[in-house]
Amino acid sequence: MKKIIAMIAIAAIMITGCSQGESADPNKPLAGTTINVYNWGDYIAEDTIENFTEATGIKVIYETFDSNEIMYAKYKSGAVDYDVLLPSDYMIEKLIAEDELLPLNKENIPNLSYIEDEFMNQGFDPESKYAVPYMWGTLGILYNTNMVQDGVDSWDILWDETYKGQVIMMNSVRDSFAVALKILGYSLNAKDQGQVDEALKLLVDQAPLVQAYVVDEAKDKMIGEEAALCVTFQGTAYMAMDENENLAYALPEEGTNLWIDAMVIPKSSKNQAAAEAFINFMCDPQIAFNNTDYIEYSTPHSEVKKMLDADVVSDPSAYPSAEYLSKCEVYIDLGSEMTSYYNEKWNELKANLN
Repeated sequence: MKKIIAMIAIAAIMITGCSQGESADPNKPLAGTTINVYNWGDYIAEDTIENFTEATGIKVIYETFDSNEIMYAKYKSGAVDYDVLLPSDYMIEKLIAEDELLPLNKENIPNLSYIEDEFMNQGFDPESKYAVPYMWGTLGILYNTNMVQDGVDSWDILWDETYKGQVIMMNSVRDSFAVALKILGYSLNAKDQGQVDEALKLLVDQAPLVQAYVVDEAKDKMIGEEAALCVTFQGTAYMAMDENENLAYALPEEGTNLWIDAMVIPKSSKNQAAAEAFINFMCDPQIAFNNTDYIEYSTPHSEVKKMLDADVVSDPSAYPSAEYLSKCEVYIDLGSEMTSYYNEKWNELKANLN
C-alpha cells in the first residue's frame, strides 16, 4: 500500500510538473491559455494562427464574419466570450459608446510603435485608447475588362441596363447605401431620412440588374467570370485579380468609403494579457507583412510599407492620392435611431427582391 501511495504521489508530482512546465518557459508566460478571435473572412495569412501558437503557446479558437452587423449581433448575444474582435471604424465607435471595450495596456503591445501616426487618434477612437489599426482600404468596383467595354469611372455604371444580371452588390447595409448616396451627392453618413429614402429608391430601381447581394462569395464569382461588375473592398479585388488577369479595380470619381479595421478587446474577454499578446504578434513586422502580402489590403504599418514592392505602394488604387482621399469618407456610428432606419429601408429593399 505504501508503494502504491508513493507511486501515486510521484505521478501527481510529474503531472503537476508537466502542467506547470508548459507555462514555466519565460518566453511563453501565457502558454496553455486559450483565446477566442473573431475576424473578417479571408483576412489573415493561412499560417498566422499556427505561428502565434507556436511562438507563445497560446491557443486560438478562430471564427469569421462577413459584416460588422453580423459581428456585432453575435458578440452582443453573449454566445461566446470573445477576446479579440476586428471591427471597422464606425462599429468600434459604437462599441466604445456602449462601454463594450477594454482599454489597452500598451506596455503589452510594444509593436504598436510601428503603426503610422495618421492612423492613430482617429475620430472613432480619439485617444487610440481601445483600437490598434490592422488594415485600411476603399470600397470600389471590380470589373471584367472583357465583359465591360465602357470606362469604369463612376458608380453610375452599376445602373446601366447593358449589364442586367451581371452586377454584384454588397450584402451590407452601409456599403450598398453608400453607393447610392454617393451618386446622389450625399454624405455616406447621411442622417436625413429623406436622403436615405432617395437612396432606397435608387437601389430599388437597380435591383432588377443585380445578380446577387453577397460579400465573401463575390471574389469567386468574379474569378469564375459569373458577373461583369462587382462592388467590393480593394483587398478582395486584388486577390481576385491575382487569379484572373481579365479583372481590374476602379475607384469611382464621386469618391467612396475610406475604412479602417482595427483590433480591439471586448469586455467579454477573460484573457486580456493573452489578447494583447495576439495583437502585438499581429503588429510584428514580419507577421504584418505576411498578412498584408496574403490579403492585399493597404497597411498602416510603417515597416511593412518598406518591405512591399515599390509598384504596390505606388499603385493609386491601393494607396490613393491625397486629392482622391479628400473625396472619401470614413463611416461614423449613425446612432440607434438612424441605424434602425437604415435597417428598415434595407429590409424594404430585400422585400422588393422576392
